[in-house]
Amino acid sequence: MIRQPAVSGQFYTDDPYELRQQVELFLTTDQPGKPAYGVMMPHAGYMYSGAIAGETLAGVDVPDTVLLLGPNHRGIGHPCALYSQGSWKTPLGEVPIAETMAQRLLDAVPHLTGEMQSHQGEHSLEVLLPFLQVKNPNLSIIPLMLGPLSFSILQQLGAGIGAVLKEDGGRVLIVASSDMTHYEPSSVARKKDQLALDALLQLDAEALYHQVKSERITMCGVCAAVLMVEICQALGAHHARLIRYGDSGDVSGDHSAVVGYAGVVVD
Repeated sequence: MIRQPAVSGQFYTDDPYELRQQVELFLTTDQPGKPAYGVMMPHAGYMYSGAIAGETLAGVDVPDTVLLLGPNHRGIGHPCALYSQGSWKTPLGEVPIAETMAQRLLDAVPHLTGEMQSHQGEHSLEVLLPFLQVKNPNLSIIPLMLGPLSFSILQQLGAGIGAVLKEDGGRVLIVASSDMTHYEPSSVARKKDQLALDALLQLDAEALYHQVKSERITMCGVCAAVLMVEICQALGAHHARLIRYGDSGDVSGDHSAVVGYAGVVVD
């Protein structure tokens, strides 16, 4: 089954030539890509968050297999939905699912379900795919869509997924898709988001989860970010870096109700 693009022409251009040019510009860097365990990237329209997404991934060496973790904004389907067969299409071409690894995860990790409904129409993973395609034309992906989950379940998922990936021994990049605070004044958003980012940069998954809940930080991909940290730590990560933070007001000039964006690399 081929998943057709749901938001091309909306969140990003549907013209293949223009899309490649734009993404290549976002990914421009003088530094060679280095291996990383994971990254967190924003998923808004490219005019707002594309520069931060590109700068985040620019310095990362993207391996042939990427595990994508994203929030289910529409709330449809299973809360741990792993897309395990076929391919995903963007204007830049098709990206195959890493079907063998996806099936191993489904067989070994409780809570995961091979369900495609959650992924239909959802933008949080799709908008990141052209960046990964440009970085590695030989890419294969394992897309995992997450609904609201308890911290204990995220811990179990992290331990289970980490164990399977560690046993396999191949390099897999964990990509968490998340925007930060939604529709608050820029000054408020930045203060709230700093609390979440402080925990993330300490690789303290539990603190990140509870800080977002207690401070009512509208970070849509908090579960994706928490799970990314859990998996990366299971694989041996000890360090995280903030690449760039910004908000929609930086582009629109309207700072009264912004969405925050952050790019983080875990290595």
